[in-house]
Amino acid sequence: MSTLVIDIVDLPRQVGSTKAVHLDLAAPEGLGTGVIGAAPGTPLVVDATLTSVDDGVLVRGGADAHVHAECVRCLRDIDEEHRVSFDELYYLPEAAAAQRAEGDEEADDVFLLGDTILDLEPALRDALVLDLPLRPLCREDCGGLCPHCGERLDDLPADHHHEVLDPRWSALAGLLDDTASGDVPDAAGGEELA
Repeated sequence: MSTLVIDIVDLPRQVGSTKAVHLDLAAPEGLGTGVIGAAPGTPLVVDATLTSVDDGVLVRGGADAHVHAECVRCLRDIDEEHRVSFDELYYLPEAAAAQRAEGDEEADDVFLLGDTILDLEPALRDALVLDLPLRPLCREDCGGLCPHCGERLDDLPADHHHEVLDPRWSALAGLLDDTASGDVPDAAGGEELA
């Protein structure tokens, strides 16, 4: 069971009734994407207000999480604190069923209330994923990696380069090696010159 499950037994069903929630816990697995997200086990602080409405419970809140990623250009670790807000309506099962019966295509994707619980994890995950960059960078002008040696360009001198020969000239490079060793055939008979 998720650590972000809230007990709503004490939230009256009367419209407008509220309940304040404060959670201080370790971030669960899966809050983010494979590229960036809340680092599992790091501190996660969630504050939310739950309000009873006709169709369910409206949840308005925010969370502070430690986010970990790798720069997509240079693979450097990125660790930072991130604040995300979320605002979601959790539907009573019968309200969601009524929407489906009316032909609402989005009724299958709504958050549902349990009999006595509400799970904040899916709402928090969705909000965090939408709020984080798809391509995290350690800084906007990150140089990335050298395509030849794989070192970070920002860590290398400005004149860093590699001598790259076109493989189509490799046969001629073999002739240059022979010239360097002094084994050059003469033009007439193919004998080596002394």
